[in-house]
Formats: sequence, C-alpha cells, structure tokens
Amino acid sequence: MGYGDIGCYGSKDVPTPHLDALARSGVRFTDGYVSCAVCSPSRAALLTGRYQQRFGHEFNSGPLEREGEVGFGLPAGEKILPQLLKSAGYRSTAIGKWHLGARPGFHPLERGFDEFFGFLTGGNAFVTPRTAGRRVVASDGDQGRLVERADPIRRGHEPVPEDRYLTDAFAEEAVRFIERNRTRPFFVYLAPNAIHTPLHALDKYVDRVAGIKEEKHRLLAAMTVALDDAVGLLTAKLKEWGLERDTLFVFLSDNGCPVVTGAGTNAPLNGEKVTYFEGGIRVPFIMRWPGRIPAGKVYREPVVSRDLAPTFLAAAGVPAPQFDGVDLLPYLRGAKGRPHDALFWRAGKARAVRKGKWKLVEFGDEFTGLYDLNADAAEKQDLSRERPEVLRELREAWADWSRQMSPPAWPPRYRKLTVNGRELNWEL
Repeated sequence: MGYGDIGCYGSKDVPTPHLDALARSGVRFTDGYVSCAVCSPSRAALLTGRYQQRFGHEFNSGPLEREGEVGFGLPAGEKILPQLLKSAGYRSTAIGKWHLGARPGFHPLERGFDEFFGFLTGGNAFVTPRTAGRRVVASDGDQGRLVERADPIRRGHEPVPEDRYLTDAFAEEAVRFIERNRTRPFFVYLAPNAIHTPLHALDKYVDRVAGIKEEKHRLLAAMTVALDDAVGLLTAKLKEWGLERDTLFVFLSDNGCPVVTGAGTNAPLNGEKVTYFEGGIRVPFIMRWPGRIPAGKVYREPVVSRDLAPTFLAAAGVPAPQFDGVDLLPYLRGAKGRPHDALFWRAGKARAVRKGKWKLVEFGDEFTGLYDLNADAAEKQDLSRERPEVLRELREAWADWSRQMSPPAWPPRYRKLTVNGRELNWEL
C-alpha cells in the first residue's frame, strides 16, 4: 500500500471511510516507517521488535523452491510476539500471508501462534475458478485464466478448500477468532495479502469505484475498498462486543507500493517498494486505543514497525526483553522527547539513515542522496555537497550501526528500478 493510497493520507478518489474513522478515533503517524522495503524482512522485524539484520533476515526469498535451497526463514531462536504474550494468558492467531518460512519448523503454529488460517509464501491469487464475482486481469502477465491458487490456504497445517475472495475470508476468520476468545486476552495478527498483486477484485467492490477511469488504479482502489470494509467489520464487532476500550488496534502496510504496476501511489513521497527512498519505507500507520491514547492526534516524530512489539507488551503488562523498538504509549500520551534518535536501513548495497530532519540514501558507490525531509519530503534536492558535515555524521552513524549487525543469511534477488532518473539494480 502506498502512502497516498487511502483517504486519511491524501487519496482523493479511493473511498476508505473505515480507515479514515480509525485515524480520527486514534493516532495517525505522518512519519511511520517499516524496517524494510520488501515483505518478509519487514514482517520479521515487526514480530520480533528487532532489526532483522541482527539475525540475518536481510532479504526476501522466493520462489518457493529457492526457499529450501537457501535456508530461508525467521530463525527459531528469535522470540516473536505470540510467544512473549503467552505468559499473560493470551491466545493468538495468524491470519493471511505468513512469508517467514514454509519449511518444517517455521510454521506459525511452531512459532507460538495457537491458530493459523492463511498461506505460507509471499503472494497468492485472491480468487479461484469457483469464486463468486468478477475476476480481473492482473498486471503481472496473467491473461485472465481462472486457476487454482499457487499456495493452498491452510487451517493450521492442513490445506482446506477456500473459494471466498481472500480479503473477505481473512476478515471473517479474524471476527470468528475474536468471538471465540472475547472473554480472554487475545492477539490477532491479521496480515491480508491485499493490496499486493495480482490485481483481483469483485463486482461489488469495482462498482463502488466506477468513477475511476484508469483501469489498474480502479482495480487497486476496489481492492482497497475491500480492505477498508474488513477494517470496518472488525471495528464494528469490537464495538458490538464491548471490546473497543480493551483493544489496541494498529493498521499499517509492510512497505510502500510498487509504482511500476501503474496502480497505486506513494505521493507525495519519492521512490517505491524495494528502494529506501521514502516511498519504499514510509507507510500508512494508524493506532487506536479508546481512553488509553488520544483520539484525533497526528503524531509527527519518526516511529517504526519495530516499536509495535514493545508497545503491545507494555499494553499487556508483560515484561519486555531488549528490543530495538520502543514502547510508543508514553510518547502518545505526551511524554517529552522523541522515540528514536536515528533509524537505519540496509539491504545489500542499499542503505539509509534518518536522523531528525535529515535522511541519507546510498547505493554502494553508485548513488548518494542527502535530503532535508522537513523541506523536501519528496527527496528531490540532494544536499550532500552543500552539507558535507551532515553527510559525514550520518555515514559514521550508519557504519557504527551496521557493524553491530549480522551478515545476510541468504543471497538476494535483484530488480532494476529507476528513481530520480537513475536506474539501479536493487537487491531484495
């Protein structure tokens, strides 16, 4: 999901009333980041609260056969949120896209989750030949053939028949889990593959954005409407069951959108998924907890998805291990200072650091860009020559951080992308 793909982050043509309401009733982060510009490492950091480079999870993997060859998967020695919440009696479910390892030992049920409904790999079709509704041609070479899903939907370990539109199915499963567990502490990790490609939508969603003329954008908007409906279903059920004030609800994307699809937008940011420009790592990021954090607050200090694990544990009253993320609750309630002095990113030759208003993006020796994000969020004006002292400071800070990290546990794949007129072979 791109930064500009929903209403409360600036979209003028995609109706997202439930997400907009979530932002009005909670905190909307203007500078909310993820730990990586692609799916799997981003998820690894979110669930561990740590820089994924500490344990070698620097790159994505795929296709599935390659995962076994390179030993892909979140290391078993890394404790993740459901394991840490067990001491407080929490029952946990993972629903949707996993993408943290498909081999034995990496399954969600082997990582502390009590239930799982979803698929194990990085992407999947939203429909099958038996799905009721409209099937749309995707932007990735699919010629509109109705085919079975490449990765079966599983309930627990077992593949199950599933022909619902996936975004709908995942929301319905989340509601059922909450209903079964509403009298006890629960943790729902709901990770829809929406709005990832392929672009698949149903008539009932396409009809609600019929005024959008450009086809790919219309299809992505329809998928976003389905995702917004899923958020609305969850918030309505929490209210119906009297759980609103007992539930910390967070919405975010795992990375920015790939503008190469011609469907979404990271506007007004620069760059896209895979890159460490703002459009790759700054995402829609909303948090709501009625009565516990302010409603209608816009928070402008940089935060990152690694902060969610310590924040959730603090909310649950669970002692936290040492994290790279921080508990955000005091800051949202008015504590002085900022959560982070600096944030760092690394994926092979790609590296970035944000410190205050300054952002450095480098790609080996091939590219350097230094930006004042307060004045230039679109990263158009490189100030590395004008401010050599800032460039030196950020490079030294990044090098000190990088020396504390581990080398990648498996090799990257590559994607050529052009940003600011420069084509680079980014590692992912």
